[in-house]
Amino acid sequence: MSAAPTSPKAPAISKEQAEAIYSRGLEGIIAGETAVCSIEQGGLWYRGYEIHDLAQNATFEEVAFVLLEGHKPSPAELARFKAEIVAERPLHPMVTSFIESAGGYLASGRAVPMDVLRTAVSILAHTDPDAQSVDNAANLRKAKRLLAKIPTIIGHMQNVIDGRAIIGRELGGDPTLGHAANLMYLMNGEKPNKDYARVIDVSLILYAEHDYNASTFTSRVIAGTLSDMHGAVAGAIAALKGPLHGGANEAAMEMLKEIMHDVGERAIGTKAVDDWMQKAFDTKRKLMGFGHRVYKNGDHRAPILHKMGRAIAEKDTKNPGGHAAVKWFELGEQVQKIMLDKKTIHPNVDFPCGMTYFTMGIPVPQYTPIFVASRITGWCAHIIEQHANNRIIRPLSKYTGEAPRKW
Repeated sequence: MSAAPTSPKAPAISKEQAEAIYSRGLEGIIAGETAVCSIEQGGLWYRGYEIHDLAQNATFEEVAFVLLEGHKPSPAELARFKAEIVAERPLHPMVTSFIESAGGYLASGRAVPMDVLRTAVSILAHTDPDAQSVDNAANLRKAKRLLAKIPTIIGHMQNVIDGRAIIGRELGGDPTLGHAANLMYLMNGEKPNKDYARVIDVSLILYAEHDYNASTFTSRVIAGTLSDMHGAVAGAIAALKGPLHGGANEAAMEMLKEIMHDVGERAIGTKAVDDWMQKAFDTKRKLMGFGHRVYKNGDHRAPILHKMGRAIAEKDTKNPGGHAAVKWFELGEQVQKIMLDKKTIHPNVDFPCGMTYFTMGIPVPQYTPIFVASRITGWCAHIIEQHANNRIIRPLSKYTGEAPRKW
């Protein structure tokens, strides 16, 4: 395995100086440098490209290229990149066999899709010829394979859950479909219409990268030991599973379903929803899909996905829950207003994601795995960056235990 270069040591500070700037959860602490992404109160940029610009004018494949290869692709480069991804979509039989064997665990609830996805990524490492290398060229090849294969894992897993024959076993789907459309096709065997394909594509763009979030930082900590990309990604998936991070989109939709069940569809827009929310406030219930550690004035991604999701909901007559799809957005908008009026807290992108994916018939337990299908680009970009200019990440801790004493 070729060793990655190590960055020069920064001037050391004393533990007393470190304790003076201690921040719980590392809030407000700069933990490293990156050229991949910038988050400010006024916007979100991927390698200098602003998120609204990307959502309106780019495709997910173009954004993936920018994150992984570092620049906007020419038409020839994009065609080459797409062909590389399509060629890498099929899974090794060992991975497919594992997914098929996991059906009972998924059905019983002993495992959830994120567990299966995490393990499948680990198995992929055993089949990857570049698995143990951390040099830049090998990492880029592995990143493209992971980008290509994770949607196939998700699709095969949903087929197993639904009890249907695996779709796209030999080719990893339909080679004529773009990345986002193929993901939906793999899950249910139906080619999405252009509206659905564009919405899922934009959602992947919005989730692709987000600076030193919990899962990305996890991946960099693992990569910082010069561990391999598959191991770092498996750790990132474990971090993303948590409901305070990637699992928030699932939890947000489950919360809306609970409100709908408790108050009834006819109560949308009435005081009943306000009363439900007030009870949640009084019991200090954590309401998912709201607030953000970085954005204090609203998540720039949330309005983009909300607008697109509501537009397709208004075209649909029924969603899988049996309610007019637009009702979920009407309920969500009321909940958003209450949160803003009473708590001055804005929704993050996970809130409209839940409603949007539900409208498109995507099973709720697959929301976070789809997040992985997008964020794999950002994770891999950060892992490549960490390996290329490495210094092991080893912070200090503030001791709060017993004073020194004799045994």
